[in-house]
Amino acid sequence: MSTPDEVTLNLSSSMLRHGSELPLHARETVFSLDDVSVFYGDYEAIRNVTLPIGKNEITAFIGPSGCGKSTLLRSFNRMNDLIPGARVQGTVSYHGTDIYGPDVDPIEVRRRVGMVFQKPNVFPKSIYENVAYGPKVNGIKGNYDDLVEECLTRAALWNEVKDDLKKSAYALSGGQQQRLVIARCIAVRPDVILMDEPCASLDPIATAKIEDLMGELAKDYTIVIVTHNMQQAARVSDRTAFFTAELDDNGVRHGRLVEFGPTRELFSSPSDKRTEDYISGRFG
Repeated sequence: MSTPDEVTLNLSSSMLRHGSELPLHARETVFSLDDVSVFYGDYEAIRNVTLPIGKNEITAFIGPSGCGKSTLLRSFNRMNDLIPGARVQGTVSYHGTDIYGPDVDPIEVRRRVGMVFQKPNVFPKSIYENVAYGPKVNGIKGNYDDLVEECLTRAALWNEVKDDLKKSAYALSGGQQQRLVIARCIAVRPDVILMDEPCASLDPIATAKIEDLMGELAKDYTIVIVTHNMQQAARVSDRTAFFTAELDDNGVRHGRLVEFGPTRELFSSPSDKRTEDYISGRFG
């Protein structure tokens, strides 16, 4: 049995995010997952997940490859609808409404629940038009010049691009493109931001900027992030969910939620040995 210090990979308390100290039950719940499973055809990629997502918190999903973290993340804004044969079983409630209900518009879900992917997916447009595109398409009225400046400022990018707004977004570095994508995401006034490995393709300096940005954005948005970087999860998140992949009786792998709780507690004193083994480097 490894010691708590070994389990935390020598992460000092100063490296852990000091976000909300409120217990989750004292916070407003934005998402509530009840016995959620996601299927691709007959294959159950992740099964029986029940967990809440607290308002204005950063929740990190960690676990080895193939445990269904990204699959589950995409269930929060119905992105799995775009994959032939994919379906969700169980209840995904957003502010008390089942987002898979028959009267729910998935387009509206995706407006309220934005997503940032692993690789920056900027549009083949100018920096300005990348940010203004969503509000224009969604019929959001107002001064687009002010909106673009506001969103680029919130994404910590304005000072770097304010004199080059007509330039192609492709002229930006990878880290700048990812911050532009975040600016584009918040331009449509979402409530939640999903991030799927947002720093995987970035260098350490760009990664640090994105992490700092997440901390600032969490003051106004609820954030759920998938990451393979456990140090990153410890640095940025308030709560962490650890997933693993288990074999069923037929030898088929399925993702399962093992443990969920405050990040500080999960990294310092995990309650499940599988979590301890993963974060101490014994597997995964």
